[in-house]
Amino acid sequence: MNPLAVVMPGFVGRTLPDWVELRLQQGMAGVCLFAENVESIEQLRSLTDAIYAANPHAVISMDEEGGDVTRLFQHRGSPFPGNAVLGRLADAQLTSGIGEQVGWELRNVGVGLALAPDVDVNSNPHNPVIGVRSFGADAYAVAAQAAAWTRGIQSTGVAACAKHFPGHGDTAQDSHHALPVIDVSIEQLHARELAPFRAAIASGTRTVMTSHIMVPSLDAKYPATLSRPILEGLLRGELGFEGVIVSDALDMAGASGNRGIPQAAALALGAGCDLLCIGTDNSDAQVMEIAEAITQAAGGPKLPTPRINAAIARTSELGAALAVARASKPVPDGFASGVTPGLTADRVASAFYVASAAQDLLQQSRQDVPLAWLRLDPVANMAVGVSPWGPFTEEGVIPLASIGLGDDPSVLRDAVPEGSLPVVVGKDNHRHPWARAAIDALRADGDVVVVDMGWPDPTYTYADIATFGASKLAGDALLGLIG
Repeated sequence: MNPLAVVMPGFVGRTLPDWVELRLQQGMAGVCLFAENVESIEQLRSLTDAIYAANPHAVISMDEEGGDVTRLFQHRGSPFPGNAVLGRLADAQLTSGIGEQVGWELRNVGVGLALAPDVDVNSNPHNPVIGVRSFGADAYAVAAQAAAWTRGIQSTGVAACAKHFPGHGDTAQDSHHALPVIDVSIEQLHARELAPFRAAIASGTRTVMTSHIMVPSLDAKYPATLSRPILEGLLRGELGFEGVIVSDALDMAGASGNRGIPQAAALALGAGCDLLCIGTDNSDAQVMEIAEAITQAAGGPKLPTPRINAAIARTSELGAALAVARASKPVPDGFASGVTPGLTADRVASAFYVASAAQDLLQQSRQDVPLAWLRLDPVANMAVGVSPWGPFTEEGVIPLASIGLGDDPSVLRDAVPEGSLPVVVGKDNHRHPWARAAIDALRADGDVVVVDMGWPDPTYTYADIATFGASKLAGDALLGLIG
């Protein structure tokens, strides 16, 4: 029994650290790459080549959701629209095409496991961590999109990962920082949260990622990642999933906040996880502490020997299958990064909500009124990270003023030149009191166009235009719409 065979850490740097190379040579399952590991396509290929040289069956994963959450394009903004836009377009063929394009992007740099799609049903508009990462708030519409995206990406030989089981959409807390609770009945869970997971499983998703959330109707003691009733009972037993169960990052507070990562790793493995995602900035000492915790627990009541053997077997099989795909399914000749057939900025814009009053104001501005760009700058959640977003990915679009938490809302109002039309752009405006105050102050002064590039309030109270995503492509579509 090699405890390293189920461990998938992250690391700092754009070349392979000696300690990671050594552990891969010793059979470590793989690595998870993040934006800090990415400088260029050529550099990333060199890095993944070095990983495969150390372990040809390594599982190299990356959070590449095709929208706001991107690692390949985090430094410049994603060329894809994101799930919420796709859900509003409701075109399964297009969604499959996006999944396929993301797959080839990853294959082109040597990544074999996409930690996507996000199949959470975003039923809570105040959700701080899912939002536009979701295909929508209707379970069966999300299910159709989840199935299409899964089919698309796996057609390239890249493994999909439906997340975050059993559903992170009805939460008002971020599991990076806390332990959210979804207090729903088993019946509602089956009718809403589980429908997209069933669809992804039916479409052959090779992996499913757990969530660090409490679901008391299923397990009153442990979060899903650490829950045998949820993983072995529900996901394996009732839903019939036979692939690899991947833990969400165990350095998140929802998993390890009160117990530490090594204990969380052993508990997750015992509960049914097969591949343990550790986090971003991991170290050799940390990985070996995790391996020791697994070794000590192995054979005991919380980690029976058959359970760890099954996890190693599934993870090893996935690594071998991804190696076969790399050898047998080459990236197509003429592959163009960031280009999805049938997708234009105009088509993305057709998914936006645009109030008629905003249309009238913009029509007037095209004639003789200059625009005054303003930005509401909320703190990025940890899933998205710091990244250029929206129209501000374009060099020529520079806000006259920008405010965030703790700033004086009047800064925006005072920055608007006389005779211009303020266009204030934010994300999830309704969730931030300081943003609402700034918008109210601007509206009190006269005409303004308010843009929400997050998941807006269903009443659009703080949005004249809602884009349902803040990727570079969504920003380009907004610029085209505004003219």
